Amino acid sequence: MGDVVKKAKEHFGKLVEEQLERVERMKQAEDWTDFSKLKPIIIGAAGGDGIGPEITKHAQAIMEFVLKEEIENGSVEIRDIVGLTIENRAKHMKAIPDDVLEQLKKCHVILKGPTLTPRKGDQWPNIESANVTMRRALDLFANVRPVKVPELGIDWMFFRENTEGAYVLGSKGINITDDLAIDFKVITTQGAERIIRLAFDYAAKNDINRVSVITKANVVKATDGKFLTMAEEIAKEYPQVKWDDWYIDIATAKLVDPARQSEFKVFVAPNLYGDIITDEAAQIQGGVGTAGSANIGKRYSMFEAIHGTAPRMVETGRTKYADPSSIIKAAALLINHIGFVKKAKKLEMALDICATYEKKLKMTGRDTGATGEEYAKYIMDTIQDPNLEVKWNSYQK
Repeated sequence: MGDVVKKAKEHFGKLVEEQLERVERMKQAEDWTDFSKLKPIIIGAAGGDGIGPEITKHAQAIMEFVLKEEIENGSVEIRDIVGLTIENRAKHMKAIPDDVLEQLKKCHVILKGPTLTPRKGDQWPNIESANVTMRRALDLFANVRPVKVPELGIDWMFFRENTEGAYVLGSKGINITDDLAIDFKVITTQGAERIIRLAFDYAAKNDINRVSVITKANVVKATDGKFLTMAEEIAKEYPQVKWDDWYIDIATAKLVDPARQSEFKVFVAPNLYGDIITDEAAQIQGGVGTAGSANIGKRYSMFEAIHGTAPRMVETGRTKYADPSSIIKAAALLINHIGFVKKAKKLEMALDICATYEKKLKMTGRDTGATGEEYAKYIMDTIQDPNLEVKWNSYQK
């Protein structure tokens, strides 16, 4: 018994040391990027693999259209990121080759198409996911996802912590004996503060008067308790934003409650709970591939389509019919994040009108529907409509 306990103590001690070192690194981290003080704001566009380059070029064209004035006056610059392809990554046997990472680090925000992650049996070497590597290399600690279902009155934004909770130590649990296994969960003041502040800041900037904090603090008192306490403190700095807290079990139930759905606006949650509710919400919207996604850090941020590279579309010559909606939604998130809130809102309105209400063009992934280029033009024409906001408001009734 004594040896078993001693071994467990040593294991736990090493984990504590690792996490204390991580806390010190976070304390030394730089402050949030203030985009209002940058000129130019540099946006990197990386096409990725498969259908990625095709859909990314359409999203980039829309960004250039929406931010035309800012590009012309030097406030914004859009750069092509070269080399974030499976061929180049395999050549260098790295998830992100050094020169590509340097290109990324010279940008402030990145729009990224889907990248292929090799798996057993395919033609590529077993290199790590480019997404995982990018999140770690650029400290992209917040996963941000919008979910909209207008007919149900749903307009949600989720802020999921990316680097803590049950997942950061998920592979470092210990089997004490054949009869006893223990896992660990970690929440830090610094990690909780930055994700919660991001959620409240988003709500304040977008005139949204509700943030819902998701925990299980009634049972998981130390870690979830710390997360909830941090929310209470940060909320004091945003008196214009009302907030409430929900336990994860009842929150998942209320997401599918027609009487409650439209009341929720912004959510913030630790890693595991955020994983659960974002997948549930995406399913309500129509599936996990229906939304754009953002990975936010204090210095860098990356916005992406959350679907895959669609190799069958490439193999059958249907690339030009790939639906760019997900990455265009990601572009709207990017434009909002760098401070052009009204322009991002216009793009979001146009996306709603084109995809949900008017539906003058339909994406089918085949020659029975529109091409990505035609659909992007449809969106840009809709943005130019002087009655855009009136039209969008009429559809909300």
